Amino acid sequence: MTTTPEHREIVVGIDPARAGRLALAWAADEAHRRRLALRLVVAVPPAHDPRHVDGTPRHEALTRRGEDALRAATDWVRTRQPDVHVGSALVDGFPAAVMAGTAQRAAMAVLGSRHLSRTEEFLSAGSLVVPVTAQARCPVVVVGDAEHTTQDPPYLVVGIDGSESSRAALAFAFEEADLRHCALRAIAVWQPPVFTFHTGDTLFHAERRLLSETTAGWAEKYPDVRLTHEMLIGSPVELLAAAAEHALAVVVGRRGRGGYTGMRVGSVVHGLLHRAHCPVITVPTA
Repeated sequence: MTTTPEHREIVVGIDPARAGRLALAWAADEAHRRRLALRLVVAVPPAHDPRHVDGTPRHEALTRRGEDALRAATDWVRTRQPDVHVGSALVDGFPAAVMAGTAQRAAMAVLGSRHLSRTEEFLSAGSLVVPVTAQARCPVVVVGDAEHTTQDPPYLVVGIDGSESSRAALAFAFEEADLRHCALRAIAVWQPPVFTFHTGDTLFHAERRLLSETTAGWAEKYPDVRLTHEMLIGSPVELLAAAAEHALAVVVGRRGRGGYTGMRVGSVVHGLLHRAHCPVITVPTA
């Protein structure tokens, strides 16, 4: 992953209302692996929130709680990864907008998942994952469950469909696998069309050829990464989630940047955010 001087930080959203450290641990370890700084961000909703009659006392209380959360999280990171430079920011604004804005200038954004349903993610005032994933210009990591570090040998999964975004995901996945000294499973999923003028075998072999062509050349660039190719038939969401059941993470591309609701995130990305039991990394096109 190429980073410019102004994109040398990994940003991670801190929720003062939640005690979990999964996303923070992932971000701290990744900052250590990539030798990047880490910025912890807490968003405090504005005082004149129309959902509350008297917003000022509430805003002051949330500010204090946010400051406490940042101090505790900073101390925790310094204990876990002493060599990582840690900064923090308390920002007025709603969490989705704050994190989406911060992610525009970051090398990577890391979020915790509240495991909201699809309806809640779109309609809830607390929705964060989909809006930020849709708008960020950098890779976004959603950590809802712990990494499966006991799997031997450890591996990452990357979804391939031949698109520009999946090529970006493949580049990121190889770099990540090299940093982690783990294997990489490149998976393409073919869904047989309902109506077609071509035979199923012809289309299947064309998809298999596309998978080989997409991954060609990467083994020479990363000779220490053991790469396997897999061509599966069925639902991309279900099969990628199953393949990543014991993975360190699953990496997929995302096409374009949508509006606040994140409708342009894509059905596969959206499905994995709710189905995968490992961190989900989405990578935008360059």
